[in-house]
Amino acid sequence: MFELAIDPSTWAILCAVALAAGFIDAIAGGGGMLTVPALLTAGLPPHLTLGTNKLAASFGSLTASVTYYRRRLFDPKFWAASIFATAIGAAIGTIVVDSLSIEFLNKVIPLVIIAVAVYSLFGKLSPEQSDSLPTLSVTVKIKQWLQGLSLGFFDGVAGPGTGTFWTASNSMLYKMNLLFNCGLARSMNFVSNFISLITFVALGHVNFILGVTMGIFLMVGAWLGAHSAIRFGSKVIRPVFNTVVIILALKLIYEAYL
Repeated sequence: MFELAIDPSTWAILCAVALAAGFIDAIAGGGGMLTVPALLTAGLPPHLTLGTNKLAASFGSLTASVTYYRRRLFDPKFWAASIFATAIGAAIGTIVVDSLSIEFLNKVIPLVIIAVAVYSLFGKLSPEQSDSLPTLSVTVKIKQWLQGLSLGFFDGVAGPGTGTFWTASNSMLYKMNLLFNCGLARSMNFVSNFISLITFVALGHVNFILGVTMGIFLMVGAWLGAHSAIRFGSKVIRPVFNTVVIILALKLIYEAYL
């Protein structure tokens, strides 16, 4: 088991980043676009970064998911196919990423984060105002399986931006309002985080002390973010997320190419 010594000031910064990431992730996804670069900057190797981030992210995504569930914005029975498909995709993706070299991950992860950041700026969130879920049909179940497998796999391989892809793809696939969209996205994010975490633990790629510490701050941020989204809706979801995404994208572009 790899453990990395981190000085108190860096640890404090990572916890502050986790708090902000939890808030943003609960609103529109993308919290990993903050925590993964922060962990890499702190000196963690790519595999350990991804595993530790999964541990921390599981705290935040669980908090957000439970909050939406209690407000009846997520129905596990309706989205059962999505849950199973996401779990399968996440397990396969995590096994695949373990076989990739550190050099490859160092080059690819920043590019993935930048791509997701740029995509999120131009993607549209749910325009629907319907207060009910779409009719459950064979077509909807097929969409659930394809979406769950692909995004679960992506979360297992890369992670950052998965919540953003869930939010954006929900808008294209299902006719439901933004809060139902967020409830589904955050809950599926927890499923893929947790399954991927179990696999990373088995592979020995988790710093537990750091992950739990950041996870606690992610929980607080997620609780605040979920309640803010439920109370204010799109008025807070879009501007908060886009502001952070722009700053992060510029930072990564500067570090990667300049």
